[in-house]
Formats: sequence, C-alpha cells, structure tokens
Amino acid sequence: MMAKTAMNELPPCLIFIDKEGRWYHKGAEMIHRDFIRLFYQHMELDSQGRYVISWQGQRCWVDVEDTAFVVRRVTFKDGIQAQNAQYLLHLSDDTRESLSPDTLFVGQDNVLYCKVETGVFPARFNRAAYYQLAEYIEEEGENYYLPLNGRKHYL
Repeated sequence: MMAKTAMNELPPCLIFIDKEGRWYHKGAEMIHRDFIRLFYQHMELDSQGRYVISWQGQRCWVDVEDTAFVVRRVTFKDGIQAQNAQYLLHLSDDTRESLSPDTLFVGQDNVLYCKVETGVFPARFNRAAYYQLAEYIEEEGENYYLPLNGRKHYL
C-alpha cells in the first residue's frame, strides 16, 4: 500500500517535451544535449504510462505532448547479404537504431509511429522522417506496406 501511494505522489520534473521532441524546463528550451541525452538514458515508462526520469535515487515525471522519442530522420541501408537490409532511425536522443517494421502504426491525424528502445517506447515520426520512409511504402489495393527483406509489413 505504501509503494502505491508513493508512486501516485511522484513529483513533476518541471520538464515538458513537445511533439517535435524539443525539451523545455520551466518554459525555457533546453539546449544542452548532454543533459537531454542523460535524461533519455534514465527514462522509463511507469505503470500509468507516464514518462519518468530516475536518476541518483530521485524520480520525477515528465510532461510529454505526444511521445518523448521522435524519429527525426530515416535512411535505408542495403545489406551485404540480400536479407540484411534495414531502415535506420535517427532518434531525438541522438542515437540510431534499426526500425522494427512490425511496430509501425498510424495514429490520430495520420501521424506515423513505431516502437523504439527494444520496443519499450513509442516514437513519433516527424514530417521529414515520415516523407523519407514514405518513399519506400507501397500500395496494394487499399492497403499500404513497407517492404523489407522479402516481407511486406502492413501499416
């Protein structure tokens, strides 16, 4: 019972992340990438779906407009072998990872999302990244799919 009460009383970090992935503290945009990367490294989703930063024994929740992670760029890499091609995501935490195409989904207002960080976090595609990936999306009747390594990943 005590742990549940403590979780509900989790304080705010006074940090806001807008839908484009920009970080703000008390209304001022955060520009020091080292701090932002550190916060991303210590971020988790709690049981209520809140983004929580847990660092040096302190925990607080972050106010997020849409998702904390934003896909800012997509590049396609041909594999050395035929089955090793990948779509590489350039994320708002300054990391890159391979897209898991089965995690793609279209949300409200036709915004494209996927899961990142081993499927833990949702990530919103910004407009540029959406158009970069859309170059590869194909239509089949009324359905759309992303081809990769001989498979069709439907959206």
